Amino acid sequence: MDKREDLRSMLQYLPLVFQSSSSLVWPPSVEQELQTMSTGPGESMVNSGEALALRITTMRQSISLNASDLAPYASQGYALFFDEKISRQESAKFFDEVVPALCGLLLKLPSMLEMHYQKADYVLDGVKSGLRLLAPQEAGVVFLSQELIAAILACSFCLFPEVDRRLKHLQGINFDELFSYVGSYSLQVSVYTSVHETREQDNDICQCMPKGFVSFERKVITLEYNPHYVSYPEAEYWAKSITPLCYVEVHTTGIIEDQPGEALEVEFADEYFGGRTLQIRFMMNPELIAGMLFLPRMDGNEAIEIVGAARFTLYTGFGSSFQFAGDYTDNMELDSYMRRRTRVVAIDAMPRPGRRQYKPDGLLRRLTRLLLDTSLASHVVECSEKWCLDDHEEEEKIGVATGNWGCGVFGGDPEVKIMLQWLAISQVCFFVFSWKKTVITLLEDPSCHTNGLQALQNVNQVVERISLEEMNVGELWSKLVEYSAERFSRRTKLGFFSWLITSLSLPPIE
Repeated sequence: MDKREDLRSMLQYLPLVFQSSSSLVWPPSVEQELQTMSTGPGESMVNSGEALALRITTMRQSISLNASDLAPYASQGYALFFDEKISRQESAKFFDEVVPALCGLLLKLPSMLEMHYQKADYVLDGVKSGLRLLAPQEAGVVFLSQELIAAILACSFCLFPEVDRRLKHLQGINFDELFSYVGSYSLQVSVYTSVHETREQDNDICQCMPKGFVSFERKVITLEYNPHYVSYPEAEYWAKSITPLCYVEVHTTGIIEDQPGEALEVEFADEYFGGRTLQIRFMMNPELIAGMLFLPRMDGNEAIEIVGAARFTLYTGFGSSFQFAGDYTDNMELDSYMRRRTRVVAIDAMPRPGRRQYKPDGLLRRLTRLLLDTSLASHVVECSEKWCLDDHEEEEKIGVATGNWGCGVFGGDPEVKIMLQWLAISQVCFFVFSWKKTVITLLEDPSCHTNGLQALQNVNQVVERISLEEMNVGELWSKLVEYSAERFSRRTKLGFFSWLITSLSLPPIE
């Protein structure tokens, strides 16, 4: 067990230790604390945020973890949230029911991990799937049970070591940052949603232990030529493409995760998995948080695909208007690997690109990332193996659900971004399946993202005009390059839609 390379890559990030028999265990004093807390507040006296923060501090000291590694005021945040911000009834329920159950899960974490590693080599017919650090440029997959993920989330109440995580470009996974700023209204909502989801997930586990799995896969487009995969494509690759543009369906309201049917759901983030732009999705599907434990930042030729994460909540708004809107029962069917047919792909967006987004390398970078993002089959990009989908017929039913990503707080050009997404998805559809796959593009609520989105109200008409012209990928790409050159040099101030209609000598959009 202690000789496993995958486990050894994770040891410094886990609060467990090896005992003489090469078994993972909690330090004795921590195990005793967890056993006491698992019996309930009657014996443990953990019935308030202040008492919980004190026990967490004590356990961290027992694991030789410094309190200074956590965000300042995190302990005060626990007290403020549980003792003042939420109702006494909700607080009492959390300490009477949730905390004991979480401690019960934590007590089982060592045995869960041992079972996980015993089975990891057999889940995917010899493909490595054990919990390990999936470093940048290391294509591969980690396959976790929902039960193990629940224990990881329980540990995120500030029991994970934080030392050296930044050196490996890992996000902090503990909830200390949330509780440290609990005085902020938007973060109060985030904390409330996180605690509520913890309670709901705990209820599911207590009533009936989920038997499903979630996979986390890092995908890489090779920078050098490889006959087995698509290499990082140059501009000429796109300019010469005669691939037809795929069918696209546009919705001017709604959210990606509510699209009907199974689809690859594109989520633009920053380079760190779990960064600020993915906050809402992580609140809705908290099992995604587990990936922050072992997934360092993404390089420019990488994407991360997660299959199977359950959804627990509804929400409204965005940013300061974000609100918890009730529970959600996830009835998504399972695939043959016992994963929910929910596919989320994270790639990074270029923050505040300004005129840089119109330079050729800016266009090419974004298009390449989108190509990687929407490449579903393993022979398109370098990943683990072609195990993700059950069979070819089933694969063809999957569409792509995306939105006006990188166009809100990141300040991207929404008209250019939607065309780039169309190009990438079209190229992948033809390359993999030689057919025109349906793409669902959801334009999120304009009240959430306001950067030039009024023009997108005409996107249906623009798409229709382009389709009637029977343009292919190479032709549309060439138009984008031509437009971007004029926009970069300030020879035009038109948006791409108006510029394209004019350049094609088509009647103006009414």
